[in-house]
Amino acid sequence: MKPLVLILNGPNLNLLGTREPEIYGRDTLDSIGAALSAQADALSLEIDMRQSNHEGHLVDWIHEAGAAGALAIILNAGAYTHTSIAIHDAIKAVSVPVIEVHLSNPHAREAFRHKSLIAPVAKGSICGFGAGSYTLALDAAAALRH
Repeated sequence: MKPLVLILNGPNLNLLGTREPEIYGRDTLDSIGAALSAQADALSLEIDMRQSNHEGHLVDWIHEAGAAGALAIILNAGAYTHTSIAIHDAIKAVSVPVIEVHLSNPHAREAFRHKSLIAPVAKGSICGFGAGSYTLALDAAAALRH
């Protein structure tokens, strides 16, 4: 059985490709998922990619990854990155390493985006590389096997 990497996406990421493409790019979440699926096959990983606009779903899925013994969670929490103590606490509650991902570079944007509540409990953060942030994160997750 291949190691599982859960890829979680938060609010508004269902609108990728049309929402502020000058910031987030023109790739859709489906096209990113297709690329990650091919990459996962090459890395001998299983991925499960999900998106929700609801904070509680993300918390439940983090708990689920912990119970399943997932290799890693790749998390683009969207705006919840800056506001969600619940997601922060869920990450702390499981032993699965979390890789925080952002398409844009939050540090080069509005001041309210500069603080991440996810980063202090994440294994690492990758931001600013558009859809490539996800592929870099999947490579990082694969490296956790060693």
